[in-house]
Amino acid sequence: MTEPRAETVFRSTLPDIPISDHLPLHDYVLECLADRRDRACLIDSATGEKLTLGDVDCLSRRMAAGMRASLGVRPGGTVMPLLPNSIEFAVAFLACSRLGAATTMANPLHTPAETTKQAAASGATVEPASVGKLRGLSSRVSIISLPPATAPRGYGMTEAGVLSMCMAFAKEPSPAKSGACGTVVRNAELKIIDPETGLSLRRNQPGEICIRGKQIMKGYLNNPEATAKSIDAEGWLHTGDIGYVDDNDEIVIVDRLKELIKDKGFQVAPAELEAMLIAHPGIADAAIVPMKDDSCGKIPVAFVVTSDGPEITEDAIKQYVAKQVVYYRRLHKIIFVDTIPKAPSGKILRKDLRAKLVACS
Repeated sequence: MTEPRAETVFRSTLPDIPISDHLPLHDYVLECLADRRDRACLIDSATGEKLTLGDVDCLSRRMAAGMRASLGVRPGGTVMPLLPNSIEFAVAFLACSRLGAATTMANPLHTPAETTKQAAASGATVEPASVGKLRGLSSRVSIISLPPATAPRGYGMTEAGVLSMCMAFAKEPSPAKSGACGTVVRNAELKIIDPETGLSLRRNQPGEICIRGKQIMKGYLNNPEATAKSIDAEGWLHTGDIGYVDDNDEIVIVDRLKELIKDKGFQVAPAELEAMLIAHPGIADAAIVPMKDDSCGKIPVAFVVTSDGPEITEDAIKQYVAKQVVYYRRLHKIIFVDTIPKAPSGKILRKDLRAKLVACS
């Protein structure tokens, strides 16, 4: 009888960092302030604005008090700060933690409809304490040349605690290797599995990347079915990315298992755009596939089957979608076809459409 093969799991070469199981987030982040209050904590690279650890502690306390008194935020509530990635967002996040409230992170670039949908789904019952304001770009903008520098790369996803692999934090020294995105960070485990069998793979064998650790999300809000599909019984988060671990413990991403389109790091879900298109009275069927773009990486392209009735143009479809979605979800090209190729199960044959897209280019 053959013994089962041992599972291959990759970890950081550095020791794990002790993490408290009982302290709330704000206490854990700010617990060692006694002799560090003047140390820089957050720096805005665009403006040079800096907050020390003492500043963050004080501001988050004041904001928490204001949210409790003025907005009625209580433990167990949900707050949706409509802010960009900024030092103010970090303060707001810690303020919510002090109140025992959950935070749902909204993108200020979203349309009113998208923001309303997220607020309803998350259960947010108070308005944001502050709204991020976009500043117009100056007309006197110039491009400067920077001296040669090494920019560390990283890899992660929101569900995995944002950062899962990073050269700068996970490996010393951290040379930049073309095509790699770093090694596993501390306090995390990673394995590569065969998507068909679920068995773990050894080095240099491409498969789906799975991550496990305390930083992994608990699950999708009010969606146990989606949670079960993403996190297995052993706590492994299935990322949907295809990659491998090389001989230097570095992760190389080679493909996407899921259908999500990545536009400059933003996720574009084909199913959402397809549902939107099919809701148009002039469209009978639709499918979204990615098209390579030198600037964005990949952009969404729509194959559309029109319904009987008044003729609909490519520009009309683009405008119809643009009014409902954030800019990176807008359609860049429309290709009219007679039918959308599908398997007997009804699944869209995106491979056939990608081939057709290449032929049309």
